[in-house]
Amino acid sequence: MPSTTYAVLIADVMGSRGRKDLRGMLGKKLAAVSRRHLRRKLIQLPYSVTAGDEFQTVTRDLPSVPAIIQDLRIALRPLSLRIGVGFGTVSGRIQAPVNRLGGEAFLSARQAIENIKTGNLYKFKVLTAFVSRHEHFDRAINLIYGLHDTLVLRISARQWETIAEFRDKPTLGQTARSLHLDESTVSRNLKRGYYWQLSETVKIAGSLIRHTFC
Repeated sequence: MPSTTYAVLIADVMGSRGRKDLRGMLGKKLAAVSRRHLRRKLIQLPYSVTAGDEFQTVTRDLPSVPAIIQDLRIALRPLSLRIGVGFGTVSGRIQAPVNRLGGEAFLSARQAIENIKTGNLYKFKVLTAFVSRHEHFDRAINLIYGLHDTLVLRISARQWETIAEFRDKPTLGQTARSLHLDESTVSRNLKRGYYWQLSETVKIAGSLIRHTFC
């Protein structure tokens, strides 16, 4: 029987040293995201803080990884994240705590986040990186996310607020009423916050993962 391919996500909080009660804020936000992602069967295990400002999870739903990344970036605001994703096998039974698991996917995820920290991928700043056995896949998806992250780094706090509200109330009218704005302002915030480009990245990257691994 062929081995199962998993995706492991390792994320850490940028600029964490300057934040008071980071552990409490991170734990509360991750608990809420874990409940939502487990209910939707996007992840195998709850997000677990494994070291200070770092957390991990593992999933078999590989095409959903881009949606998971986007949801984490929205749900954990105002915290900014670096996210490394590794594809491969996992040693042993999938069970909590996640930091006791190991295998190819974990090693690849660790390499991915180290590539972000050391700036090994490009001459421009990135927030997301992928490592797998497939060189051409890695080159393609890392370039997609390198360009994607260039936009993410330019999104303002108000634009993130509009994106988060629009995600939960996906009409201009509902979002406008919730934020006490007019619809034209909501539309402008979504456009200037690159919401539509971010949404297309999720679709295209998910399709690329599906065609490579599924």
